[in-house]
Amino acid sequence: MGNRFQVKDRFAAGAQYIDGQLRSGTSGQSHTVVDPATGDEVLTYELASTADVDEAVAAAKRAFPGWSGATPGERSDALHRLAAVLAEQAEDFAYAESLQCGKPIKLSTEFDVPGTIDNTAFFAGAARHLQGQAAAEYSGDHTSYVRREAIGVVGSIAPWNYPLQMAAWKILPAIAAGNTIVLKPAELTPLTSLMFAQAAKDAGLPDGVINIVTGAGREAGEHLVGHPDVVMTSFTGSTAVGKRVAEIATATVKRLHLELGGKAPFLVFDDADLEAAAHGAVAASLINTGQDCTAATRAYVQRPLHDAFVSRVAELMESVRLGDPFAPTTDLGPLVSHAQRDRVAGFVERARAYATVVTGGEIPAGDLAGGAYYRPTLIAGAAQDSEVVQSEIFGPVLVVLPFDTDDEGIALANDTPYGLAASAWSRDLYRANRATREIKAGCVWVNDHIPIISEMPHGGYKASGFGKDMSTYSFEEYTQVKHVMYDNTAVAEKDWHRTIFGDRP
Repeated sequence: MGNRFQVKDRFAAGAQYIDGQLRSGTSGQSHTVVDPATGDEVLTYELASTADVDEAVAAAKRAFPGWSGATPGERSDALHRLAAVLAEQAEDFAYAESLQCGKPIKLSTEFDVPGTIDNTAFFAGAARHLQGQAAAEYSGDHTSYVRREAIGVVGSIAPWNYPLQMAAWKILPAIAAGNTIVLKPAELTPLTSLMFAQAAKDAGLPDGVINIVTGAGREAGEHLVGHPDVVMTSFTGSTAVGKRVAEIATATVKRLHLELGGKAPFLVFDDADLEAAAHGAVAASLINTGQDCTAATRAYVQRPLHDAFVSRVAELMESVRLGDPFAPTTDLGPLVSHAQRDRVAGFVERARAYATVVTGGEIPAGDLAGGAYYRPTLIAGAAQDSEVVQSEIFGPVLVVLPFDTDDEGIALANDTPYGLAASAWSRDLYRANRATREIKAGCVWVNDHIPIISEMPHGGYKASGFGKDMSTYSFEEYTQVKHVMYDNTAVAEKDWHRTIFGDRP
């Protein structure tokens, strides 16, 4: 794919999008977006200050009455137009996403961008189906019904691993429900969030409905979460940072939605299709170079299949092609930064003291040495309580452990603080169904691992957070439920009044 646009020209006005306009940050500090495949500068921009956050929140607050007062049909039409604009600009979005993240272009083109367009189209339809319970006379003397109302200005923080999709997951349910939003993307990867906001303006959404502030987490992020005019915070990121977000949000009694870390188990029973499980494990552990909170990270394989599984996964991993993210044959790109690559390498190097690195575990030399690349890595022989089994590595690393009984396998799968996603592999319906019931995770796949769809919710158990992205379940996060009750009797002196004052005749 050719260079669809010059990034420095596109964002010459700055990397903040406030009240419908790109502008520069005023913090006095700059940040550089780096192409992780080459180490080259992509864009240097001024970070947002707390004053910039204040301006963005003020713009969202001004836009709220008009946007929340629009009919569901009007909001739906605007989102349908946005889906069409995104489709028209799909190549630009794919290019920018791969440039800032190092994603293989085939992943950006076939997963990130079409997934975002589909999500936009879904919420365009969902906007017309914000419903409460039908009216009924539950007390006998009154008619009750439930309204769903927009709650106000949402302040959201998105991560760097899926910048476009995570921006959409935050923005779309919020605005479909009639809220306005200020989104802080990760400093490393702001490009497609800014482009999404610009596309919304092209689609005719009013200024101020979507605002983007690109700043440091400790300054812009914490100020956004604690802002008195922000009524809800949605955060996706690490559990450690999520705890800090929760502390700030609860101090001002904000509604809070957290999608945090994961350490997804990949549970293979001894009757599973070995070839399907091996292919599934490689794809699910290496998607986005392993930088995916639902990626398969812990493969528990029943002992009769364990050795064959390790051998086949190692063979498949060794066939994975690392290279230029813009080459159509590249399977695996770099990690998002050299710092992230070195963090992943540190986990693997420490694991050599107590486990076996079956394949990978190295930084490639030659043409790829300047990028943040790391070879697909398979580790065996680690203990359940070891670092590589319990901690989120967030890189192209899969750890394989054996188990004997079904009870043991499910117990090991649950033996983690996290509970975002998991998968079970078996030809036995009852065995697989038991796993879906007993594994404590927000999503459990059977004989697959990773696919997501707009119609179904995404969110976790335990230290993986609470609340849902995507699907109409996400409206639970972004709407206020109000009970409205009408008296039907027209009686001035009601019988229940006598429990407070006066006597019954």
